[in-house]
Amino acid sequence: MERGLLWLPLLVMFFWLAWQGSKEYQKVEAYRTWAEQFERAKYDIYSVLGQKSKDITWGKPTPKGPIRLETFSLLDVKQIHLLVDDKSVNIENAPDKGRSIELEFIFSESTNSIRIPFTEIPLAAQWGKFLQELLQDLHSEPQQ
Repeated sequence: MERGLLWLPLLVMFFWLAWQGSKEYQKVEAYRTWAEQFERAKYDIYSVLGQKSKDITWGKPTPKGPIRLETFSLLDVKQIHLLVDDKSVNIENAPDKGRSIELEFIFSESTNSIRIPFTEIPLAAQWGKFLQELLQDLHSEPQQ
């Protein structure tokens, strides 16, 4: 009897972990369907991000698909910063560790900015470099 009571918490933990894994799998599958419309996309537990031409769309992943989606144009962005622990860092020489990792998009027409969270510094740095190069290309093109 005592042994059964000792195994009960372990059994409950096993079912809880299986349920969490199922939820995460559903999130990834919903993201995969959502990401097909983009040229480049990323998924992590904090956010989803998609880039198509000059437009960036981001939101929060859920098992039913991304929610709180926001879209903005890179043409409206003045600067892109990599923030680690709320401090701007050099994308080329990013630190190895940090608790809070975000890409910050500063707009030319307003005082607002958008911060997109990431789980890994190298992934955020890669996206930051790519989007900065794309931003420079867009601003160097002749306006029609």
